[in-house]
Amino acid sequence: MDLNLKDKVALITGGSKGIGLAIAKDLAAEGARVVVGSRTVSDALAQLRDNQGVTVVPVDLATAEGPGELVSSAIETYGGIDVLINNVGASEPGPTFAQIDDDAWQRIFDITFFSAVRASRAAIPSLISRGGGAIVNISSINAKLPDPAIAHYSAAKAALSNLNKSLAIELAPHKIRVNAISPGPVRTPFWTDPGGFAHIVAGAAGTTPEKVVDEVVPQNMGTLTGRFSEATEVSALAVFLASDRAANITGADYVLDGGTIKTV
Repeated sequence: MDLNLKDKVALITGGSKGIGLAIAKDLAAEGARVVVGSRTVSDALAQLRDNQGVTVVPVDLATAEGPGELVSSAIETYGGIDVLINNVGASEPGPTFAQIDDDAWQRIFDITFFSAVRASRAAIPSLISRGGGAIVNISSINAKLPDPAIAHYSAAKAALSNLNKSLAIELAPHKIRVNAISPGPVRTPFWTDPGGFAHIVAGAAGTTPEKVVDEVVPQNMGTLTGRFSEATEVSALAVFLASDRAANITGADYVLDGGTIKTV
């Protein structure tokens, strides 16, 4: 299926690993001109830069200036932006809500929510000048499934899902489509890296990180497919929503969670 993304300029916030890296790979494979903003440049992202021509901009997206700097760099390099993927986010699980202090709340909101606010605000004039485009926001099922241990992350993702609707309404007259994807647990380094969330859960549950990912979390969350999603599955949906094939889809929030959420 031709997604008509060849030579479209696609900007991704956060792409050194996980979902953002998968989206960068898939957009580059479709012939898009991909710009990735990331505080660190992983080996995998460096390979994309060297082998597939992806432009990498080292930037701290948690700062007030970072998202605007990234957008400006993309415009200077390619003349404009057609697609914005607001992907960057972070979670810092705490033992209890009371132990999540103000600094943690601010840190998580800066990287998870305000990065999207700032990147969108900076990119919208270019999207309008190009005659339209697409914004895809990577939210989370935690926007709908709050957890006291990650209350700040859940609240930030809920704010992002709300912003998604607001932007869709405002930008529709400019032919800019705005959609969100809300994944459940995804097999990414956030879970699987040494010291990652699976290791934390494994230590508390007296099991192995592998069993946490393969069995414990899917069973405890009631995931119908019995497994985590893969980053490539989230990426496939994101790339579709960024493309002309989704020309009449806007304001939507797609849950990709293996059937974890069962409410209508």
